[in-house]
Amino acid sequence: MSDELNIIIESTQEGMDKAISHLETELVKVRAGKANPNLVDGIVVDYYGTPTLISQVGNVSVADARTLTIQPWEKNMLQPIERAIIAANIGINPQNDGNMIRLFMPPLTEERRKELVKRAQGEGEHSKVAIRNIRRDAMEGVKKLQKNGLSEDVCKDAEKNIQEMTDRYISLVDKHLAAKEKEIMTV
Repeated sequence: MSDELNIIIESTQEGMDKAISHLETELVKVRAGKANPNLVDGIVVDYYGTPTLISQVGNVSVADARTLTIQPWEKNMLQPIERAIIAANIGINPQNDGNMIRLFMPPLTEERRKELVKRAQGEGEHSKVAIRNIRRDAMEGVKKLQKNGLSEDVCKDAEKNIQEMTDRYISLVDKHLAAKEKEIMTV
């Protein structure tokens, strides 16, 4: 196989790996009734005019199975952190006691569990679309190489490899989604 073809296949694999790791990080954010510090990952607070992650302006920890605490390093950051959590719309109202912010995870109702499953499936669908787009780009790259003189047999084999890789990653997405759905629906 040519070097260009190897580069296409390696970049395809790399892109699909990134799609799976992104799915994993997004699924962690879909809470299953348990307090998890990753719930506030990605929430940005206004720190003296600079958008800053909550984890960089305070200590995020798990107090118990259903309570998350955020202890800011500066007391004047309580209000901005509280506003950022409300604006992030994670489905939890922050409780500010003047020293720290507590996030109490409400017990999940059946309806809320189904909403969370739909959200997880939406994330899975985004990952599948990303994987298919990566496949499309790789197939176009292989077709360009064929036009530039690479043999048809080698191109067909490469396309078959790319399709098999795509199928493997799509089934991996389905496995992640099934595990998350089981976790969410378990009472």
